[in-house]
Amino acid sequence: MSQDRSRAANRLLAALPKIEYQRLEPYLISSSRPLKQVFYEASDKIETVYFPKTALISLVSTLESGATTEVSLVGGTGMVGLPAILGSGYSKHRAIVQVPNHVVQIPADILKQEFQRGGELQKILLRYTEMRLNEVAQLAVCNAHHTINERLARWLLTVSDLTQSDYLPLTQEFIGNMLGVRRSGVTVAAQIFQPAGMIEYSRGKINILNREALEDTTCECYKLFYDNYYRQ
Repeated sequence: MSQDRSRAANRLLAALPKIEYQRLEPYLISSSRPLKQVFYEASDKIETVYFPKTALISLVSTLESGATTEVSLVGGTGMVGLPAILGSGYSKHRAIVQVPNHVVQIPADILKQEFQRGGELQKILLRYTEMRLNEVAQLAVCNAHHTINERLARWLLTVSDLTQSDYLPLTQEFIGNMLGVRRSGVTVAAQIFQPAGMIEYSRGKINILNREALEDTTCECYKLFYDNYYRQ
């Protein structure tokens, strides 16, 4: 894939003025990443920043018990590695490939250098940071007040939007880990969605058949998440 197409596949890179993109271009590397590859563990120093193109990355918080909950989804509208330019430079969460595919990576120090120039990249990434803060706040509300069915519908629709595909190579166990619920809860919801014709599920694969029905099932958070991702 050419660098120009790589740029277009990620909204943050695509929004850069040509002169700023050209300064980054020699350092950008496009690659395909497999399912469940871990980019960082919590407390890892961030040496590389990732801009997903068609891959989807989950930022996950893990408790001492081993229980996990997803705190952010990053697809072609975002980047992974914000602390490298905004804060300590250390990851606060585990970053893991949820849907395998392509990403663009760049050394964190190169991106930080361009960020500190104070140009359009800085404005773009500060707006993106605001979006991520909004996402985390809304996710807390959603997890506290909405049912598993509503949250699962919201999550499936969001993953579909970010990957631009209705075919999702995801297991119920993995979905449960991301939603912070037992696998049995996901199974019960999936058993409601499948007979209703919303999804088709086989081991490790979910195919969305009826988006309108899922949108009718989900909570109001789905539209808020969608608007948040795409208003940048």
